[in-house]
Amino acid sequence: MIVALLFGLLVAVAVFLFFLGIGRLLAAEEPVDERMAQYGITGDFGDIGDESASGERGQRLTGLNRALAGLSISASLSSLLSRSDSRMTAAEFTLIMLGTAAAGFFLGWLQLGLLPGVLVGLVVGYLPIVYLRSQVTRRRVKFAEQLPDALSLLVGALRSGYGLLQGIEMLVTQMPAPMASELARVVRMVGLGLPMQRALAEMARRMENDDLDLVVTAISVQYELGGNLAQTLETISETIRDRVRIKREIRSLTGQQRATAYLLAIMPVATAAILYVINPSYIGRLFEPGWIRVLPIAAVLMIALGFMAMNKIVAIEV
Repeated sequence: MIVALLFGLLVAVAVFLFFLGIGRLLAAEEPVDERMAQYGITGDFGDIGDESASGERGQRLTGLNRALAGLSISASLSSLLSRSDSRMTAAEFTLIMLGTAAAGFFLGWLQLGLLPGVLVGLVVGYLPIVYLRSQVTRRRVKFAEQLPDALSLLVGALRSGYGLLQGIEMLVTQMPAPMASELARVVRMVGLGLPMQRALAEMARRMENDDLDLVVTAISVQYELGGNLAQTLETISETIRDRVRIKREIRSLTGQQRATAYLLAIMPVATAAILYVINPSYIGRLFEPGWIRVLPIAAVLMIALGFMAMNKIVAIEV
């Protein structure tokens, strides 16, 4: 009876933490103080905006934000959330991780036992980080594909008489995400008083794109020494287009090898799963107590090493 009550209470707490984090994710407004830090601005902005709405919501997780402020994980989570263009703060994301970890722990505890439950909880609690990193990677790929078109539009705007900031504001309305959202951040940062070079450097730091670093360097040099920025950006745009074209050709030529890597990694796992369904006692011998457990562990490690090796071979830098 006591175990059932404890289990129900912990499940309720896990569900509450999970939906609290989701509710913060879907909130229409966001705390100003936490967002200004993403643009390199610090200060007290609590009186800006509607105090009855965003101000009240901004105070709910103040204690957790302060607790996380002294930890390195807070800066890492904040940076990761900023790069994924998420509206959550580190505290909100921590709540979701704790909720998913608690749910995974209880399910593992009921099905497998205490120690396996802890391991399942740690793995499940890390899944939000995996998802967030996949979102960051996806945004970077899309940004790299949109960069040549954005530069072409910017060159046309500069030659039409627009200033650099005006050209960027035009791109915010003309380009899709993530290019539009990243350039909108640059416009906001400049509006808050940051120099254009620093705002662009922050965007380059978030996106980690070599071509964008080249563009930012060219703009910084033009600000210091002068020159024909439109002509420089046009040359860079042509270089980037050629590089993107070569990358696509390489990806097309190495498609068979990448598919082979995935197939070879999936086949042993799928075969083991099919054998377990057909004859559980046969495949179950690999997991009996004793040295025999070394075999599946070694097999998984070798599959992972082979998969990484094959992907490393076809990862050709341009």
